[in-house]
Amino acid sequence: MTELPPETAAASRRDILIDEITDWLMEQALKGSTLESLLRGTLDGMIAAGLPIARANVGMTTLHPLFEAISYTWTVERGLVEERFPHRDDGISEEWRLSPLKWLIERKLPVLRRRLAGPEAMLDFPLLVDLAEQGYTDYLGWLAVFEEDRYDGAVGSFATMRPAGFTEPQIAAIRRIQARLAVALKVVMREQLTHNVLSAYLGAAAADRVLDGQIKRGDGQTVQAAIWYSDLRGSTELAEQLEAETFLETLDTYFDATAGAVIAEGGQVLLLIGDAVLAIFPVEEGGAADACRQALAATQRAYADMADINARRTVDGAPPLRFGLGLHVGELLFGNIGTRERLEFTVVGRAVNVAARLEELSKTLDRSVLASTDFAKLLPSEAWEALGARELRGLADPVEVMTLAVEHPLERIQEAERRKA
Repeated sequence: MTELPPETAAASRRDILIDEITDWLMEQALKGSTLESLLRGTLDGMIAAGLPIARANVGMTTLHPLFEAISYTWTVERGLVEERFPHRDDGISEEWRLSPLKWLIERKLPVLRRRLAGPEAMLDFPLLVDLAEQGYTDYLGWLAVFEEDRYDGAVGSFATMRPAGFTEPQIAAIRRIQARLAVALKVVMREQLTHNVLSAYLGAAAADRVLDGQIKRGDGQTVQAAIWYSDLRGSTELAEQLEAETFLETLDTYFDATAGAVIAEGGQVLLLIGDAVLAIFPVEEGGAADACRQALAATQRAYADMADINARRTVDGAPPLRFGLGLHVGELLFGNIGTRERLEFTVVGRAVNVAARLEELSKTLDRSVLASTDFAKLLPSEAWEALGARELRGLADPVEVMTLAVEHPLERIQEAERRKA
């Protein structure tokens, strides 16, 4: 049997490994993966195949309320590092404006090769100068466009520290893998975008349920939860006084303090109804007392955050923001309601109505926080004050109501005014 020359045998083994990587990428695209595991697996495979990769980068635009792009950079020293780029009102950063990858996108070119060392070196972008100073010798940028009429795709690069740079066979192998990687990235990213959008509009828990198949009208389940219902005081007057854009910014500030506190303490924001927040803290392994404790922690965080916000608003001459809150615990139905064509994933049931009516009563009683005795008795160490049985609109039976003293936002405002004087 004739043996292959060593270089031919090595190339054959490399081709087999490259085929395994590309097959693996297609499997990951079909069965589902995360961007991180997809990239780590690809890079591990490339290194195992003998490709001299010392640095890799992948970037994609994304549909997310907090950031518009995401990138991953891998180096031998640091491993895979994620970076998210928030939406900017002042245009693009200088770093991105001078990037070789932006240059690729603008010209819709599939590849950019630059030697970083030796007589053929071409350092025509600031990034390439930096890479050359770090000891990289060759750079291969790439672009994969998913939509022709607009930029929707992935862009990235590979760099090496091999003294002679990439060989032509190595570049061919990298390009083969990169083409399959782009397909897998498109599939995985589309799935992630779907989850991002559903989470932004439905909440993370509801998004998971919808993606798990609960999309038919009537789908749902009974859950036990602590329920939070808050509402901004004087919103009608604020809407009359403020310009539309300023009023929307004010609502965002209010939601940052209230809904933001719910999320920070492990709750699930289900609905933003005008200027109201409906949220739940599901009863899990710790029991109903833990769920109520989370809701109360969110309450204290929200009022503390609002106090800080109002101290700043006072300095700016803006009116303080106040909100009322109703807290209850009980059983509710979590599922799909609506018409056949337009559904909403939310919670319904008497327990939700109790929380909403408690918030409504807080206006009449001029109290910041009202809770049912069902909620308060699970946290007996708190300084509750009983307000007696109260009739709640739309409910047949009276509800025993408790209140809790929380730091009123105006207290910090007055303190800030005293310090300023």
